[in-house]
Amino acid sequence: MYNVTVQKTIACAHRLFDYDGPCEELHGHNYKIVVTYAGEQLDRYGMLLDFSSIKKALNDVLGRLDHKYLNDLPEFRDVSPSAENIAAHIYHCLAKSQFAFATLDSVAVWETENQFATYRA
Repeated sequence: MYNVTVQKTIACAHRLFDYDGPCEELHGHNYKIVVTYAGEQLDRYGMLLDFSSIKKALNDVLGRLDHKYLNDLPEFRDVSPSAENIAAHIYHCLAKSQFAFATLDSVAVWETENQFATYRA
């Protein structure tokens, strides 16, 4: 099994719904988003998936989140924009992109250097 991974950093503000703690207040993060695709077959160039294809798909999704107040976005009106829910949202958006030899394996959202959440379907 081969894996290819791309990461990108975005800045967003959010607040957690009905959370008893400081994260209930408006605050922001420089999120590191890590996306991994997996597959067992390489293309004729010896690649599972061209990194530029992943970056294009990821940039399309993250462009709608970067420098935004997540709670104002329709995707997070009824669900708290936790790292877990952000990862799931990005995963489901990226899963719509089909690639010949690779499938989306996981999306990890790092809130800080020491803590992250991962979503896999």
